[in-house]
Amino acid sequence: MNITIRRAVKEDCPRLMELVYELAVFEKAPEEVTVTPEHFEESGFGKNPVWWAFVAEAGYNGNKKIVALALYYIRYSTWKGQRMYLEDIIVTQQWRGKGIGKMLFEVLIREAKDKNLHGIMWQVLEWNEPAIAFYKKYDVHFDAEWVNCTLSERQVNNR
Repeated sequence: MNITIRRAVKEDCPRLMELVYELAVFEKAPEEVTVTPEHFEESGFGKNPVWWAFVAEAGYNGNKKIVALALYYIRYSTWKGQRMYLEDIIVTQQWRGKGIGKMLFEVLIREAKDKNLHGIMWQVLEWNEPAIAFYKKYDVHFDAEWVNCTLSERQVNNR
């Protein structure tokens, strides 16, 4: 079985949305996926993309399927400058434990270096022990001091 890591292309969007939904089910929040396929595609491949992604394909002899993705965007910190924000790294359940997450994470690190970004940031759910164990292998800093805050679309529109 060959694993190939490559940049995502527009035609990958339907499969990427399937993986996003799979992650939402894993995180016990499938109803929270409200982005439309059109908005997702436009946001990544329209006139002004705001996200970029790498995918992992697995298969034989040209018969490949996307089994993982790593989607990021550029965040600006007034203290640090431009930083990569890893929105999601998703490996479909049957492909976990085969080193694909590591392959994607290493590509993200190279991407951050190549773009001269000042670090990589992301969030991980406190109960997601496999993900936390994975990130600990990279000697990351876990920050319990900051609290996540959100205004929903409804809250924004009702102001």
